[in-house]
Amino acid sequence: MTDVQEAPQKVTHYPILRPDSGSGHQVVLEASPRRVRVEFNGETIADSRRALLMHESNHIPLYYFPMEDVRMDLLVKTDHSTHCPYKGDASYWSVKVGDRVAENAVWGYENPVDGVPDLKGLVAFYWNKVDHWYEEDQELFIHARDPYKRVDAMPSTSRVQVKLGGETVADTARAHFLFETGLPTRYYIPKEDVRMDLLTPSELKTGCPYKGTARYYSVTAGGKTFENIVWYYPDPIPELPKVKDLLCFYNEKVDAIFVDGEEAPKQKSPWSDD
Repeated sequence: MTDVQEAPQKVTHYPILRPDSGSGHQVVLEASPRRVRVEFNGETIADSRRALLMHESNHIPLYYFPMEDVRMDLLVKTDHSTHCPYKGDASYWSVKVGDRVAENAVWGYENPVDGVPDLKGLVAFYWNKVDHWYEEDQELFIHARDPYKRVDAMPSTSRVQVKLGGETVADTARAHFLFETGLPTRYYIPKEDVRMDLLTPSELKTGCPYKGTARYYSVTAGGKTFENIVWYYPDPIPELPKVKDLLCFYNEKVDAIFVDGEEAPKQKSPWSDD
């Protein structure tokens, strides 16, 4: 593996991909300034300061690595292949380290279709088929972070009320408003301002690469139980300490959220019911 600093010449620069741009399917590759590492069974199998971040319509960001920065000696090519109409036919490799094998965990486009950035000599890893990912020395979870996505948590004295099952289950003037690119505004509320007698801890856990690992509560209100409708981050990532232990309700699933007496709009999101 190499520690060369400069970006590969094959990088094709495009305008940054924006959601719902109306310009059709796009595939964008850009050089990342971060050192990116992948570990499997105690071995570093990729280590690069020349990784490329792919932005593709309707996909989360994805790292591609020059083969020179990958332990290709630990990869075994397989007969598996898939086809992408936007990139071409993908070849696959399994990762074998010691007594562990991750089948078809790596892919690359040896002959990509015309009109996309040059993918020859690059490979990508399935996130969940390897053990650990790092940018510099910070571990990443769930998927690569999008450098064009912002997450801002701002304290507010606006009055926030959450209505669910016909009851007021939260009422505060001490919320943190969390603004995250492409998602509805979220209102993180101190427990003291939530009807905790209506909440029951859940076993559910989810992860967010921008915030950390979330725990959940279900709410019983108006004679009905609403499963996993509230979440909080007991140990948010270092960049977002303001929301620690504050409770957040799904805007899309409660009756209504009022901010300073006005009902907040219900924006469409991946968690909307329709």
